[in-house]
Amino acid sequence: MPETRKNTAAAVVDPRAGRVRAVIDAVLPCVDGGRFAVKRVAGEPFHVEAHCFTDGHDVLRVVLQWREETQESLHEVEMRLRHNDEWLGSFTPPAPGRYVYTVTAWVDHFESWRHELERRVDEEDVRIAVLVGAHLLEEAATRAKGADQQALKQWAAQLNEAAAQHHASDLKTLALNPSLAELARRYPDRSLAVTHPVLLPLVADRERARYSTWYELFPRSASPEPGRHGTFKDVEALLPYVAEMGFDVLYFPPIHPIGRTRRKGKNNTLVAQADDVGSPWAIGAAEGGHKDILPELGTMEDFRRLVARARDFGIEIALDIAFQCAPDHPYVKDHPQWFRWRPDGTVQYAENPPKKYQDIYPFNFETEDWPALWRELKSVFDHWIAQGVRIFRVDNPHTKSFLFWEWVITHLKREHPDLILLSEAFTRPKVMHRLAKLGFTQSYTYYTWRNTKQELIDYFTELSQGPGREYFRPNAWPNTPDILHERLQSGERATFMARLVLAATLAANYGIYGPAYELMESAPLKPGSEEYLNSEKYQLRHWDRDRRDSLKPFIARVNRIRRENPALQSDWSLKFFPIDNEHLVAYGKRSDDGENVILTVVNLDPHFPQSGWLTVDLAWLDIDPHQPYQVHDLLSEQRFTWHGERNFILLDPRHSPAHVLRLRRRVRSEQDFDYFD
Repeated sequence: MPETRKNTAAAVVDPRAGRVRAVIDAVLPCVDGGRFAVKRVAGEPFHVEAHCFTDGHDVLRVVLQWREETQESLHEVEMRLRHNDEWLGSFTPPAPGRYVYTVTAWVDHFESWRHELERRVDEEDVRIAVLVGAHLLEEAATRAKGADQQALKQWAAQLNEAAAQHHASDLKTLALNPSLAELARRYPDRSLAVTHPVLLPLVADRERARYSTWYELFPRSASPEPGRHGTFKDVEALLPYVAEMGFDVLYFPPIHPIGRTRRKGKNNTLVAQADDVGSPWAIGAAEGGHKDILPELGTMEDFRRLVARARDFGIEIALDIAFQCAPDHPYVKDHPQWFRWRPDGTVQYAENPPKKYQDIYPFNFETEDWPALWRELKSVFDHWIAQGVRIFRVDNPHTKSFLFWEWVITHLKREHPDLILLSEAFTRPKVMHRLAKLGFTQSYTYYTWRNTKQELIDYFTELSQGPGREYFRPNAWPNTPDILHERLQSGERATFMARLVLAATLAANYGIYGPAYELMESAPLKPGSEEYLNSEKYQLRHWDRDRRDSLKPFIARVNRIRRENPALQSDWSLKFFPIDNEHLVAYGKRSDDGENVILTVVNLDPHFPQSGWLTVDLAWLDIDPHQPYQVHDLLSEQRFTWHGERNFILLDPRHSPAHVLRLRRRVRSEQDFDYFD
């Protein structure tokens, strides 16, 4: 016979278990059930939505709770019911750092009583309800102290006394006193409250995480003299040039000693000549490794002075972190266990078949000595942070351990909450998103390869409106030292201008590799290649930055427009508008307060003028459909008066491939001036 099962009902320990009636169905935003942190900016409201309800018609109270990660006590914010059991609340993280948040809900018997009392009309029902309210107030008084306790007791006594004497209408007026009700709300019965089981993580970054403008250059090519190796002092002399273009982050490829063993020659040839300088990403030589500086660039003191001088121009220096080694890096000799060794006794160099990187040894993150490897790699960050660097671009993070990145970024950001780390990972989407979840502040994107109208609409709608926006901050680059897209290989000025405007207005974070970009460098290594011919990755270059055809003035204007218009300093408000020409793409952005609205239209055809009828959403723009409104082209300084939702656009790439239009809702007339008589 089967064994008789024992009744397990008596095993329930929590006496509240069957009495809790509030339900918290969801708390949003939430990344993978709270496994990873949501990202926001310190000093800006963080909005939380909770899906909460209960059985029957009782009234819920819902509070949003939050604290800094290292604190113990929670702050509370009352949430308000929007509709369909959706509750809204917000708090503002005061400073960069890590925070946690959750939601607590309970059936509020006092509020339920007030809600029911408001609807009662029968005199006897009102008297009984008032007596119930008096009891609830007496209970609330037990949770209060001092003057509040006395006020609640007095109110309860008044209700008990009045219930025997007054008419229903008078009783309701007394019982529903709003000021006394507010007092009672301070002391609710939360004995049956339910709290969302997960403390959800939030990372609050500084503003530059949300909005930044990057410029990449090779310090070794900064010399004003052809053939001479550039120095940090030469870069210091270029700071006004970078500042005039409006960039606030100046990013350097690796600045460390470059390996000599298997050094690559010009155009990535396998045999280097005596005067070849090698690839900066082949890190390490007799002069040192990741914590050292290539002697030709200068000293550590020169670097610190450059970092300080850049701040005077409103620019931060960003460094490249490339965790890999040249064959003659000191790590290879001192820590051979950190690398993969082949049967022939040599170290396995980096490969991505058919590409081979004979001058680079990757770390073996499966080494049994992984704790020491992790500590040493973290110390590389620590070293450069000590020199004043707070922004890092990380090379190929997808080829290193994900567990390592989660560990190191968590520790670094706890110690230095103002750090910004840009993930350079042109890889599969899920891998890119995982790296962002692990803690990278910003992420490279596929923008370089999104060139048609529909590609741009689909991709940037995904970035700005999809679920990934809670943790993935895009940084759009039209070019990099590794990528010269075939669109740019045409060398057309209009293409370079259009791609810059798209990056700068579609994304709040964007960057260019210069001076290759402003000088419209367009020659590929060979047909079908995305590598630059005579790439700076393998040789010194001398740039004529004062060339008359330089895009410097145009870039400066675009970046000034970004600086002066808050609408372009965030991503989430992006909205595409229909325009009846496949060569024209149109979209808008607006500031949080709705006061600043920018409409951008770009001609994707670099050869011919294109025209079309643009249809704008007047409700989204907060425009009266019966009134004219003005748009001001911030690129050309032209002004147009528009009427209604459909307006004509004509863009000739010989003059400008784009409009960046600021909306003026009110058209001024002569009556607006004091001298109008």
